[in-house]
Amino acid sequence: MSKVKIGIVGCGNISSIYLENLNQRFKTVEVSAVADLVTERAKTQAEKYNVPRVLKTQELIEDPDIDIVLNLTIPKAHADICRQALMAGKHTYVEKPLSISLEDGMMLTKLAEEKNLLLGGAPDTFMGAGIQTCLQLIQEGVVGQPIGATAFMTCHGHESWHPDPEFYYQLGGGPMFDMGPYYLTALFALLGPARRVTGSTAISFPQRTITSEKKNGQIIDVEVPTHVAGVLDMSNGAVATILTSFDVWHANLPFIEIYGSKGTLSVPDPNTFGGPVKLRLAGEDQFKEITVTRPYAENSRGLGVADMARAVKEGTKDHRASGSLTSHVLEAMHGFHIASDENRHYLMKTSFDRPAAVADQDIY
Repeated sequence: MSKVKIGIVGCGNISSIYLENLNQRFKTVEVSAVADLVTERAKTQAEKYNVPRVLKTQELIEDPDIDIVLNLTIPKAHADICRQALMAGKHTYVEKPLSISLEDGMMLTKLAEEKNLLLGGAPDTFMGAGIQTCLQLIQEGVVGQPIGATAFMTCHGHESWHPDPEFYYQLGGGPMFDMGPYYLTALFALLGPARRVTGSTAISFPQRTITSEKKNGQIIDVEVPTHVAGVLDMSNGAVATILTSFDVWHANLPFIEIYGSKGTLSVPDPNTFGGPVKLRLAGEDQFKEITVTRPYAENSRGLGVADMARAVKEGTKDHRASGSLTSHVLEAMHGFHIASDENRHYLMKTSFDRPAAVADQDIY
């Protein structure tokens, strides 16, 4: 069986798990070339993961043997690399977020449609066993009609451990754009699209002091909101809330909970593929853990790329980590900030078809 050939642009830390899974685990794809601004970094990854070719970025994008360009560059380069790949006639998959600006995200989805190409992006963790088990429970009506949801991501920032934490406090950073894609993608996969959002944002600490070893003592001027609270009115009638913060010292909160007319579903960390999944129905006195039986419980990053490759081989646009989903996530994140800045609700302009459940036979 012929494999769909992947070209990876960007060979930083995140590339390792993609290279491992795409070349060693998923049988429908193979990484045929890598590129990076730092050539030695690309050569190191190519040697480690048995990738046959190291190319310049433009060479890779224009290579006729490559079917999908996987964009693992830094966020501020996402839009430009994706645009170049689409213009070159390549299906394109990008790490989160789709782009920094909302305008660039809309441009990319329009360009992909005009070129009749597939566009998609991370995270693909919602395709894992944990969230897919939750989706199955919701679809089977176990918790009844979903009426609400909550999502929480709180910490006190990255300057105590990250060697170069400045980005997290500059344009394109902040807790919503850093971690929000995981939580929003999970909510949308489980509940469908949002019709409007509102939000409140704050910069609680205008300066941060780096305490990690490399730059210990350096001061960061905070340029973006670091405490973002959002409300989503979902198209299905449910009302969801989300909090992402770099300003919280300690918390005792769930990752995500879905509230239904018959009970409550506790969703696992959306930055992982597995469980635990917990359920408590009306009248029960405690949560019980649900056995996770869906496939892909281990770290399966690249699963969304493999699913895109399946769609390419089948000649369909029906893939799960789609451009319409990732652009909806991007718009919601911007919507929270716009609503806060302008003291209003933000009406969503994008939408998507809720991704199909991952079936047992979907073994890539």
